[in-house]
Amino acid sequence: MSLEAVQTDPEGYLANSDDWSEELAKELATQMGIELTDEHWKVLNSARAIEAESGSSPGLRKISKRSETPIKSIYKLFPDGPAKLIAKIAGIPKPKSCL
Repeated sequence: MSLEAVQTDPEGYLANSDDWSEELAKELATQMGIELTDEHWKVLNSARAIEAESGSSPGLRKISKRSETPIKSIYKLFPDGPAKLIAKIAGIPKPKSCL
C-alpha cells in the first residue's frame, strides 16, 4: 500500500497499523530523509515486536535493549526525535513519553 492510500492522524502516525508494510516504511523513511539500512530495520523490527507484545509503543531504552543497539547509535540512525521517527516508520502509535 502506498503512502497516498493510507490514512494517518494529524501528526502523521498510521491510523490503522494493519496498513503497514516494509514498502510503506521505506516510503515514509525516504520522505523523512532516511535511507533504511539493516541497522534501521533491526531497530524498527524490535519496536514493532515490543508493541505487538505489550500493546503500547516502546521507549528508546526498551528498543535499545531489544535491538542491542546503543541509544547513541539510535540517535544517529533516527536524528530529530528518534522515538517519534521510529514509531512513524514502524507503523506503531506515538510513544506516550513523546509530547
